[in-house]
Amino acid sequence: MKKPHFKRQEWHRYKKLGDKWRKARGKTSKRRRYEARKPAMPSIGYGSPKATRGLHPSGYQDVLVSNIKELENLDPETQAGRISSTVGKRKKEIILEKASELGIKILNKEL
Repeated sequence: MKKPHFKRQEWHRYKKLGDKWRKARGKTSKRRRYEARKPAMPSIGYGSPKATRGLHPSGYQDVLVSNIKELENLDPETQAGRISSTVGKRKKEIILEKASELGIKILNKEL
């Protein structure tokens, strides 16, 4: 089941609020009281299964890598590397070559 995108109360009314979720706390708030025809509020029932929680959509555990030594510590079966943004182009090419040798998936391959 796809969970709804929870938006902040009155996000459409004031641009400065943005649409990032904030709990409704008003004394007479219809949304806080779960009245009919009001958008859903996040609750424990919308949580994802424990086995897949926090995983990358590819199914791998996302691990930040900034050098070859960190890359070698990854488990290719369950973990995938994400090269840090502080790594330059030359080192990134070296890390990508080493990852292909070790059979490790890299999530941000583009140079």
